[in-house]
Amino acid sequence: MVVTMENILKLTKINKSFPGVKALTDVDLEIRKGEVHALVGENGAGKSTLMKIISGAYHRDSGTIWFDGKEVEVTSPKQSETMGISIIYQELNLIERISVAENVFIGRYPMKCGMVQWKKMQADAQALFDEYELPINARVLVQSLTMAQKQMVEIIKAVSINAKIIIMDEPTSSLSGKETESLFKIIRKLKERNVAVVFITHRLDEIFAVCDRMTVLRDGCYIGCRDIKDITKNEMITMMIGRELTQQYPERDSRIGDVIFEVKNLTDGGRHVKDVSFAVKKGEVLGFYGLVGAGRTETMRMIFGADKIAGGHIYMNGREVKILHPRDAIRQGIGFITENRRDEGLFLLSSVRVNTVMVALKKILRRGFISYKAEREAAEYYVDRLRTVTPTIDQRTMFLSGGNQQKVVLAKWLYSDCEFMIFDEPTRGIDVGARREIYEIINSLVAEGKTVIVVSSDMEEILGISDRILVMHEGRITGEVFKEEFSQSRITKHAVGEEVTG
Repeated sequence: MVVTMENILKLTKINKSFPGVKALTDVDLEIRKGEVHALVGENGAGKSTLMKIISGAYHRDSGTIWFDGKEVEVTSPKQSETMGISIIYQELNLIERISVAENVFIGRYPMKCGMVQWKKMQADAQALFDEYELPINARVLVQSLTMAQKQMVEIIKAVSINAKIIIMDEPTSSLSGKETESLFKIIRKLKERNVAVVFITHRLDEIFAVCDRMTVLRDGCYIGCRDIKDITKNEMITMMIGRELTQQYPERDSRIGDVIFEVKNLTDGGRHVKDVSFAVKKGEVLGFYGLVGAGRTETMRMIFGADKIAGGHIYMNGREVKILHPRDAIRQGIGFITENRRDEGLFLLSSVRVNTVMVALKKILRRGFISYKAEREAAEYYVDRLRTVTPTIDQRTMFLSGGNQQKVVLAKWLYSDCEFMIFDEPTRGIDVGARREIYEIINSLVAEGKTVIVVSSDMEEILGISDRILVMHEGRITGEVFKEEFSQSRITKHAVGEEVTG
């Protein structure tokens, strides 16, 4: 085996199986020093499994790993970190109730005479944030930070161990456009220091913006490696899904009816949501856009009863309804596909089968008892309909990829037959092929006369699937854009609070 000195990492013929499924088959991967390397593929393609093998969280069944010119056995995450490999997972791994500095140096606190040197730790952490031009106070508790700031803490945590290679799994999924550009600046600085970055994303435009090369996996197999400068987006998609994707956003014959849902003067006391009013019509896809922190998710959580309403009114079919708890919303026929699927959307220790029916247990009751036959039929139907990658409907959802977990959340609400569905970042962590499937499901819902709200930070997505877009800025609706007026510049101006004329 010849490993060139420019390679920091090389994997050959990696295989990994789990009970009932072959996750990786003879996968190759080569990462060069100081490059940004995209790892792409559909959900279930094997990306996360491969990264967990590199980080020591999983043990490969066979194959060879070379790191920094030497063949290695990676037996634990601690060992990989000591070697100089750091991984930032999509679901962040921070302790909320301790400070930023403590999170950065957790397990590596500076000690003197058996005592933690708190001032040195805080100063060292702050110096790293300052070096990368991140306005974060190392002394504050992590729980006080925004999701975007937490993402940056994870990155600085990786930098602090002097990593030679940093793996980033969907790092921009919770970031605004401005925050994403800040992340790209950090990545470019890491590249200048000869640190390699493995960049896992479903947002193909980001690959062209920041990556040098890409490796594609499909169904657990290595498909190929290409220089970014030598490939088009359509070629990339074809490599990922094995077929040509002619149109990302399926056409819809919108038949919009009367107002079915209305919110008036909704507020949480002025913290995140301030005097929000809007109406949604039957058969309409209403898009909500805004930068991170604009109040979109907070508005939807109050509508669903997950957060307390300080003031305002909610009407369905012209009748005021009181929603104090998610149970009230479900009784009114409201479904909420949350962006935080792991903490709020799923019972991770329960199976795909159980998660699918959890909201609508009454549908599988027979004479007061659960019909396990009906439960299995429902779960199998939605696994097939959504093409969820799982070895069996009895698989615990914690073992599914992020994208397939999202499909289980979607199945749960589809099975509940809600008349009004709220999708909060529905394609976060979803691959390009599965995205179209979700868009087709949204179209089928409105074709049945149901009403859909889609909250998205993806400009292309919100323009592609909405009939009308409301834009939020600092807790208020600052703009309403109709389909014939759709433009990125108009929506962006509303999102930053600029007055739009004409």
